[in-house]
Amino acid sequence: MTLSPTSLHLTAPGLSLEILRRGASIRRLDLTGSDGTTTNVVLGLSDSSDYGQAPGYHGATIGRFANRIARGTFTIEGRPHHLSTNEGDNTLHGGRRGFDQQDWSVVEHSPGQLTLRLVSPDGDQGFPGELTAYTTYDVAPGEVRITHTATTTAATPVSLTNHSYVNLDGEGADSIDDHLLTVHADAYTPTGPDLVPTGELRDVAGTPFDLREPRRIGDVVRVPHPDVLLGKGLDHNFVVDGEGLRIHAELVGRHRRLLLLSDHPALQVYAGGQLDGTLLGTSGRLYRQGAGIALEPQRFPDAPNQHAFPSATLQPGEEYRSTIIWRFIDRDDA
Repeated sequence: MTLSPTSLHLTAPGLSLEILRRGASIRRLDLTGSDGTTTNVVLGLSDSSDYGQAPGYHGATIGRFANRIARGTFTIEGRPHHLSTNEGDNTLHGGRRGFDQQDWSVVEHSPGQLTLRLVSPDGDQGFPGELTAYTTYDVAPGEVRITHTATTTAATPVSLTNHSYVNLDGEGADSIDDHLLTVHADAYTPTGPDLVPTGELRDVAGTPFDLREPRRIGDVVRVPHPDVLLGKGLDHNFVVDGEGLRIHAELVGRHRRLLLLSDHPALQVYAGGQLDGTLLGTSGRLYRQGAGIALEPQRFPDAPNQHAFPSATLQPGEEYRSTIIWRFIDRDDA
């Protein structure tokens, strides 16, 4: 019998966030609009004991390395490392037992802030070094801030992110096809058939991935372009322009919009093309293709094997730190 993971809550005026210790996962995000209506905008599983077992990484903190590592291998400082593989021959989102499947410990908890801690031992899923990771959630009116930090005892690749699926019209609403998406990226990283980057940075101009102006998601995911077909819609890494904390993307629904800010160099945009109607949501709705969109700020996928990509290696004595901010704005107030 699997025990349900511990549920924790944060509140701010007009906002309530539910977080599970398992995977440091976001299960609900209830927003109250200017008209007094409260809407949960995050896809969450009806049975909380499914977290860490069901596919899809719903709301989870992803680690030790977000996205894919080719063939589950890499070399650091001349030493090869072999990881657990969980997507064919590749390692996805940390391997067979990533951070999403583990129970994080509570370090601090107040009404507006929660810090969770996980110690990943040396050799966990094949990764070198003992990694101590923290995820901190802060809430304020209309805003959720997610801060990831980590230290290590040996050189290791690190890319931590959050894998929440968002539907601004409500978790139980129709698909996100009619949402408008803008991504501040001049380039994306095309992939091979296994969705691992080829190493090329390709200009978005003239492709379906030119999202520098708002595009209807339903139109983008149905373009008969080889890269779109390969990803079953949108499941691609974008190279985000600029440096430091900046707007990565904007998502617009019927009644509210979301500004996504981060200091990561890249953004994975996954429009839920592999959600197949097998998972039941908190509203009693089965999550089908396009039920929500995951916007995942990250280091470049397969960075440990792609030396032309920015390094994602954390060294002993250094601190990994990244920030993700969700800023929600009622369209009536904009």
